Amino acid sequence: MDSPLTTYLLPLVLAVIMYGLGLGLTVADFRRVAAYPRPTAVALCCQLVLLPAACLGLVLAFGLGPELAVGMMLLAASPGGTMANIFSHLFGGDVALNITLTAINSVIAVVTLPIVVNLSLDHFMSGTDEALGLRFDKTLQVFLVVLVPVAAGMLTRDRHPGFAERSTRAVKVTAVAALVVIIIVAVVAERNNIAGYLADVGLVVVLFAAISLTTGYGATRLARGDHRQSVATCFEIGMHNTTLAMAIALSPSLLDSTRMAIPSAVYAVVMFVMALAAGSLLRRMAPPPVGSTGADRQRKAADEPGDLA
Repeated sequence: MDSPLTTYLLPLVLAVIMYGLGLGLTVADFRRVAAYPRPTAVALCCQLVLLPAACLGLVLAFGLGPELAVGMMLLAASPGGTMANIFSHLFGGDVALNITLTAINSVIAVVTLPIVVNLSLDHFMSGTDEALGLRFDKTLQVFLVVLVPVAAGMLTRDRHPGFAERSTRAVKVTAVAALVVIIIVAVVAERNNIAGYLADVGLVVVLFAAISLTTGYGATRLARGDHRQSVATCFEIGMHNTTLAMAIALSPSLLDSTRMAIPSAVYAVVMFVMALAAGSLLRRMAPPPVGSTGADRQRKAADEPGDLA
């Protein structure tokens, strides 16, 4: 996918994406972890250990090709996206916990994402003739490409909060619009192979999405988190940042592979449907508010004085 559009525009798009993420973060988001120590620890364990392990198991079980396998591992290593906060809000999750997890995961992913991808490249593609676009000697490059814009965004928000509030939406829309154009170009270039990619990776993506959502909710409940915290973790763990994953996969200076972007592209579509279904189920599972049951209403009525004649 070597073209002027991807060579010069995509690295800029990736930087803008991470700058926009930084605009939405504050130091308080990281300090808030003290209020949610157990759910935060569970979410990080799921994000950093359980999901990559589950993804690796799926990749090996279904025998995916090398580039699709690396693409799946890239997806698994990507942190939660901003859509997780929106879905958590819509379906009764603890949004403050979502913001905290997004902040921490985004920073940790600066280190863990290159490591997971490099290990995946060494495992799945060491015996192929394909050029490996992202090696350990480029980890520093990835670190800088991701971390510097995030830090710049946070600094902007700290020094100019009004500007950050006004520009956050515009920055995100601009970056996503540019990425959509690049993805369309990539799809057109690979149009003869897309049906085969979908057949190869579709079921794996669906299973991984289901595992991600289920693990996020179930692990938090097992750790004695309440329903709202579990909903927040469900979406934070289940809704990976596909925009970041596709940008890394397509970038000529990083992975430069349309095939590695396919799992994230499929996941982006599948996840919306599955997240809506999960949210509907979780809404039905939510405990009733205090005083809403029949027995509570009867007790309340008995405690209130009757009307005087």
